[in-house]
Amino acid sequence: QVQLVESGGGLVQAGGSLRLSCAASGRTFSRYAMGWFRQAPGKEREFVAAITWLAGSTYSTYYTDSVKGRFTISRDNAKNTVYLQMNSLKPDDTAVYYCAARSSSRGSYYYTGSYDYWGQGTQVTVSS
Repeated sequence: QVQLVESGGGLVQAGGSLRLSCAASGRTFSRYAMGWFRQAPGKEREFVAAITWLAGSTYSTYYTDSVKGRFTISRDNAKNTVYLQMNSLKPDDTAVYYCAARSSSRGSYYYTGSYDYWGQGTQVTVSS
């Protein structure tokens, strides 16, 4: 069982930055791949970014096209935490952001159903 708690959301002007954090419980955090998703009002939850477990000496990362070059996902296994650095924010980035964890390598990282655990979400609002 993994519990996830997001933090770092808030209100920011367009062009600004925020860093989201997701703290995970448990001693096996390093064995989980982690993802960030977001859900805007009236829309389905959508993939934002994911980071795998360590394979050799590197992690693999994945991003949806709309955030490439602006968002960066990272993780600190010693702190059981995954981060989402968001720069050059746009009003279209406004949503509730969710952290998710998966233990299996099967299934697409982009698919919500591939994740086993979810946090409660943190609101990000970008004003124009």
